[in-house]
Amino acid sequence: MTDLMIIIGLTLASCIAVGLIGFALLHLVRYRSLRQQLTIATLLPVVAVATTVLINVQLMFLSAHDSLVILIALLTSLMLAALGAWLVVRRISHASRRVGAGLHQLVSDSASGTFEATGSAEATAAPRELAEVLDDLAETRRTLAESRARERAAEQSRQELVSFMSHDLRTPLAGLRALSEGLEDGVIDDVPRAMSHLRATVARMSGLVDDLFALSRVQGTREAKPQTMVSLTELISDVASESAATARRQGVRLEVEVPDDDRLAVLGSSDDLARALTNLTTNAIRHTDPELTVRLEGRRTDDGHIWVAVSDGCGGIPEANLPRVFDAGWRDTPSRSGDDGGAGLGLAIARGVVESHGGEISVRNVAGGCRFEVALPVPQPSHSA
Repeated sequence: MTDLMIIIGLTLASCIAVGLIGFALLHLVRYRSLRQQLTIATLLPVVAVATTVLINVQLMFLSAHDSLVILIALLTSLMLAALGAWLVVRRISHASRRVGAGLHQLVSDSASGTFEATGSAEATAAPRELAEVLDDLAETRRTLAESRARERAAEQSRQELVSFMSHDLRTPLAGLRALSEGLEDGVIDDVPRAMSHLRATVARMSGLVDDLFALSRVQGTREAKPQTMVSLTELISDVASESAATARRQGVRLEVEVPDDDRLAVLGSSDDLARALTNLTTNAIRHTDPELTVRLEGRRTDDGHIWVAVSDGCGGIPEANLPRVFDAGWRDTPSRSGDDGGAGLGLAIARGVVESHGGEISVRNVAGGCRFEVALPVPQPSHSA
């Protein structure tokens, strides 16, 4: 019993001593390479057992035969532990270097403002935790690359808008100056006609300014308008009635298809939604050839949305230009310049209104023309506590 107590005591003492030495080493290398820390942590228990066996052998508590078997097993275990530690440490170190390189590249890209999207295939050989970090880095780079691309597209759109607005304002301003100088010098005989032209020019410039204000309001932070239930069935019918005279002057037929037993109610601003739908309808009428049809439709879809579509007879838009149709100031042709014939803001305003109501707007080519489609969410019933 005494020998057993001595063996237990020596075993505990040697294990504690080796453990303290190992923890001290881990403390000393805590700011050094992860490779060193993992190697020490992996070999520590094997060294503790080996030390205990050697002490017991030296004190003759174990037979030579038993001690030889144990020592061989310990030596083999030590080699296996060292090999396993080397493999794990090598893999973790390699993945850590990739994480560091990814972070360094991300910082460099942030400084230069240029991001290149990369895949996450390199993360497959890394441990799961580090693979998730590598995947997050790759996803961050992709997100930043897409954000940078959107920023560049928005900047290009703003530059085009400023260029178009400068031209569209410069032309009527030159006309106003010529008319005012003519009236001042008394060289214009038909003064009433000149005054009528002045009023029309001022009205056109006022419309451009109003569109700029509307665009800034729906695209940026704006004061919230009262949200009410709006019937798109009634709104489509009202817009069609207001646009009927314009359609007749263009020689365009105007058709409306809405349900008789469904108000197609959405939550939003009736003024903004009316403006968006008017812009789409007026744009469709302007680009539809005489004797052709502009069609307004509204219905409820199975996926929980209110669907509104405006189809025209414009002959279609080149597929390469479809993604830019809603950009402010974009023009496919000199005639396709939005709903006002000027700065090309009508479709951009429509998109801003739809997105501010939590909806989506898109355009696609159909037979003989194109179709603008709007999907707005159906209001959810409120539940009182």
